[in-house]
Amino acid sequence: NFCTGAQKSWTLIQLFVNRLDSVESVLPYEYDVFDFCKDDNERRPSENLGQVLFGERIETSPYKFSFKKDEKCKKLCTKTYVKDKTEDKNMLDFLKRGMQLNYQHHWIVDNMPVTWCYDVEDSQKYCNPGFPIGCLVTTEGRAKDACVINSEFNKKNTFYIFNHVDIKLTYHNGEGEGWRGARLVAATLEPKSINNADADKPTCEGPPMEVPGEFSSDVKITYTYSVSFEENNDIKWASRWDYILVSMPHTNIQWFSIMNSLVIVLFLSGMVAMIMLRTLHKDIARYNQVDQEDAQEESGWKQVHGDVFRPPRKGMLLSVFLGQGTQIFIMTFITLFLACLGFLSPANRGALMTCSVVLWVLLGTPAGYVSARLYKTFGGEKWKTNVLLTALLCPGIVFADFFLMNLILWVEGSSAAIPFGTLVAILALWFGISVPLTFIGAYFGFKRPAIEQPVRTNQIPRQIPEQSFFTKPVPGIVMGGILPFGCIFIQLFFILNSIWSHQMYYMFGFLFLVFIILLITCSEATILLCYFHLCAEDYHWWWRSFLTSGFTAVYLFVYAVHYFFSKLQIVGAASTILYFGYTSIMVLIFFLFTGTIGFFACFWFVNKIYSVVKVD
Repeated sequence: NFCTGAQKSWTLIQLFVNRLDSVESVLPYEYDVFDFCKDDNERRPSENLGQVLFGERIETSPYKFSFKKDEKCKKLCTKTYVKDKTEDKNMLDFLKRGMQLNYQHHWIVDNMPVTWCYDVEDSQKYCNPGFPIGCLVTTEGRAKDACVINSEFNKKNTFYIFNHVDIKLTYHNGEGEGWRGARLVAATLEPKSINNADADKPTCEGPPMEVPGEFSSDVKITYTYSVSFEENNDIKWASRWDYILVSMPHTNIQWFSIMNSLVIVLFLSGMVAMIMLRTLHKDIARYNQVDQEDAQEESGWKQVHGDVFRPPRKGMLLSVFLGQGTQIFIMTFITLFLACLGFLSPANRGALMTCSVVLWVLLGTPAGYVSARLYKTFGGEKWKTNVLLTALLCPGIVFADFFLMNLILWVEGSSAAIPFGTLVAILALWFGISVPLTFIGAYFGFKRPAIEQPVRTNQIPRQIPEQSFFTKPVPGIVMGGILPFGCIFIQLFFILNSIWSHQMYYMFGFLFLVFIILLITCSEATILLCYFHLCAEDYHWWWRSFLTSGFTAVYLFVYAVHYFFSKLQIVGAASTILYFGYTSIMVLIFFLFTGTIGFFACFWFVNKIYSVVKVD
């Protein structure tokens, strides 16, 4: 509430500023790094772990308004850049670089983004939760980015800085509804470039504020703002984000994507059902006949019953991957479920990341348990190595990658560089909570007996016959990832947009649906290919089942490369390294996640079919 009666009708409203980011660079910067007007009594609200990891740096700004008190052309400060001063030249160059790369402000009032709403094609209104510092007209006279909005931005090799904003705050008055006060329901602004003739008494009228490409004379920039208040009792406080989210199109594409995925699922389910009901039913009936002589002449999956549960090579590594994959799977499921219920909305800044990290740390026990139980089933005896690798291998790879990316951000002076204290806190969570929980899980896993197999394993391995091209390992694995990827690639586009193009992501209902579809598709595609390989008398299914659905991650990487070259305008070596560094973390997590789904689906299938066969 902004006011609670006549005495408090001039409640102060504080505008906060967040880090500035760009679609042309992965490096975000704090507001203070650019030479804007600063708040004399600067304060920073406490940030959660998710906000720190995402590089959000919120601080107070000099923009302060009194409720219901309109201001016209109020001066904030004047910044002067003297030609002969090196420090001034560096500051102005950094500001120009920010305009050239289209860096965007992100302002916040009452936890609402201050949006710049403008018309796009088909008379649609688009509300951008950020607005640019300024824009550039190139030496060839081409207007870049926001310079296209004004025909006066036409001088070659010139920057135009948005040094004035018209802010409009819309509020819902509660007097007619039995409660006193008012609530903010919308905050919009329009950026303008104005060169005030008199810096001390600005009128906010005149030609645009030009910053020449060549720093040949002193430059003086005066920052001003106007603010107006509007009452609108039609917008309820609970639905105040709607005007931003509605302007993000794509719901139709989402439904198209879901329908496309469901067709794939139906096709796969039909195939699996046909195999399970018709082929397997016939096979089992035939194999279980009294007249076993003819049946023994049959080729097919029954023939490898004595080898199908032979422990895989590198069983230690497979069990470690499956332990980690189980941890990631449960974490993803709970996070998406909570997001669907509305606990992790965009209004709750950093909540999604915080929730994921905390869940991952607390889910060390299932990882240790699954890894230990499977390793014991594979006949492994180096249980200490197994526990240590489960606790340290994959998280260690992710942390090492993350640490290297953080070093680059730190060298570049970006606000996304995580403070040393936060890194220590993450290590403390990992070694203080996650690792001990993994040890506890592994203890219970090793205490339990090994998983009992439905058939005995022969002592002498069976010779695998010559395989056709499609039943060889590599073609099967490559084909296995195509269908799951086909189910997710449209959703993937929106997720990558939210990460790299700084668009809001709020469609968690769709994402949860796609998660379930991905789960079914990975399982069914792996079961199908596993059945074909067993029919070809190739019993090496352990690793293959993991890699078949895990190969979806390779398609994810290929798509991320395509997205980088076709959709992003990222420039600079540091930004490129950061993009691919963070992408490789995503790919590794997705590989473990999908591989685990495929493995357990296949493990269930193989156990099921061999448990109903009579063996001599």
